[in-house]
Amino acid sequence: MARQSDVEKTTTAPNLPAYAPQPAQTNTHPFIGRLGGNQGFVLDRNDSANASLLKDIPDAAPYMTLREQLDLKGFMCLSLWKSALAEGMGAMMLIYLTIWTSISPHVLPTPPTTQLGPFDNAAFIGPIVGGITNWLILTLFTFSFGAVSGAHFNPTITIATFCVRLCSLPRMVLYVSFQTAGGALAGLLARASYGTRAFKVGGCWLFDDIVPVSNAFVVEFMCCLISIFLAFGVGLDPRQKQTIGPSLGPFLVGMVLGTISFASAFARYGYGGASLNPARCFGSFVGSAFPGWHWIHWVAPIVACIVHAVMYFIVPPWQGQV
Repeated sequence: MARQSDVEKTTTAPNLPAYAPQPAQTNTHPFIGRLGGNQGFVLDRNDSANASLLKDIPDAAPYMTLREQLDLKGFMCLSLWKSALAEGMGAMMLIYLTIWTSISPHVLPTPPTTQLGPFDNAAFIGPIVGGITNWLILTLFTFSFGAVSGAHFNPTITIATFCVRLCSLPRMVLYVSFQTAGGALAGLLARASYGTRAFKVGGCWLFDDIVPVSNAFVVEFMCCLISIFLAFGVGLDPRQKQTIGPSLGPFLVGMVLGTISFASAFARYGYGGASLNPARCFGSFVGSAFPGWHWIHWVAPIVACIVHAVMYFIVPPWQGQV
């Protein structure tokens, strides 16, 4: 029989001081114009603890006044510049991918046949590929950048949020500037990847000897107007917060872009469809060559933003909003 001393004794660990884990705080950027957030990731304007932040970033909470929106102090806010830089970086990567997936030689596509029209050639297949890839790419980027910058990547969305008072003037100026710069860099990278300037990009090409510029302007205006209404309905309407929410919103926003870019791209021979994103076409022309009709990619979205803003204020999402 083993003696007591031979038996391994159980020892008790010395009492160590207990350290309660300190929760790490995330670096959040509340923004009422966050795409896919349905105005849910915002501050309470009535909470006095948020007063100092709202002086610099008034679009971090609903009910921003016109005076607050036009205040230029936001240009001195470092966090706003950081968000704009992230927006430009995201726009550069997204635009490069969407350019690369729809790039083709700068030649007129095969004419449609009498029997099947455009449904049996590349003029129809290209928009299908572009629409699906745009849907998936924008969805992923919106999920990834939503908490950082609001995931606009598009001057059309940024100007639309500004027109309905969901975005301050400093944020709008910085975002559009960085988005456009990101698009230009994406165009240069696409040119370096393709090896020549002789290319065209889906949504950014038009043979104006076949399709008048005025026709393309109408298509661009209507498609931008539809995309703004749908993007706001699924991604920026607080009344949809419980129905859609931030988990489904970015997916539906991507679906909006993919569906409209596909639907507008094959019906008219000689026209590559609606741009929906002026920074993307600006970038593609930086990499290739600027046409004389590039103005439609800027004027049509701005007019669409104004029309949408009129309807937004007629039927505002918040009670008592003016």
